[in-house]
Amino acid sequence: MHHNHHTPTTAKTTMMRELLRSRSLGFLMEAHNGLSARIVEDVGFPGIWASGFSISTALGVRDSNEVSAGEVLDTVAYMADATRIPIMVDGDTGYGNFNNARRFVRQLCRLGVAGVCIEDKLFPKTNSFIGDRQPLADTDEFRGKIAACKDSQTDDDFCVIARVEALVSGFSLAEALGRAEAYRQAGADAVFIHSKRKDGKEVLAFAREWGRRSPLVITPTTYHRSVGVDTFERAGVSTLIWANQNMRASMRAMREVSEEVFKKRRVSDVEQDLVPVQEVFDFLDYGELDDASRRYLPADPAPASRRDAS
Repeated sequence: MHHNHHTPTTAKTTMMRELLRSRSLGFLMEAHNGLSARIVEDVGFPGIWASGFSISTALGVRDSNEVSAGEVLDTVAYMADATRIPIMVDGDTGYGNFNNARRFVRQLCRLGVAGVCIEDKLFPKTNSFIGDRQPLADTDEFRGKIAACKDSQTDDDFCVIARVEALVSGFSLAEALGRAEAYRQAGADAVFIHSKRKDGKEVLAFAREWGRRSPLVITPTTYHRSVGVDTFERAGVSTLIWANQNMRASMRAMREVSEEVFKKRRVSDVEQDLVPVQEVFDFLDYGELDDASRRYLPADPAPASRRDAS
């Protein structure tokens, strides 16, 4: 892991806070390891969504708290080290109660992560797209969890996003709005309203009622075809997360290349679809190591035989 990125003048946390608070719609793109994070930055996105679903999937486990907080932190450390843009970490339910959640926040602050998103489901969570109604955390208990996170952050601009799962769990718009307001009052820097309906209408209804009280975050995984991003921007949505596309893209690419090589017993047919090895070297800045070697290693040491003789 190389550390040749100079610290930017603006802290990553401040960049994330400004992204959330901006009147224009901002985008976070999913990544799940150092390489994908670096690609997201290189393409030009202003921030990264470190998806729990994608990190779990990359490790070959289910998105049901099968990955521990420590394993997520290990992955996120590589992601933060590889990039200069801010990272929002998907913190699921905070890995337990308020105490687990606040410890997680302190660790994220140490890594230079810009923020965390915590959802009001019960631990262990299940991915929101599975099954029907899932039980939600008690509103007051979750308010305490948000407050504990805010009280534990070691950077004033670190962002805590409260993800409201009421709509996904089949509760009313009023329930979702009530929870969102309670979490805002507890100190949440933004509210993430989640929905799995395909028409996007309940998200727009929520946005209208919310009225820009605080930054509003969405992820249109199920309703991206129904509503254009301009409509969300007009409705007062602040930030849009593309939540899992890089993971799903890489899964297909790996399967296709493995199948092709397995069937044909040669790689000549797939080679034109692959990144050249030299491109990997260039992208991950191997050249910097050559320069550093010239700077820090002794120049052309005398042959060992001559050294022994002296």
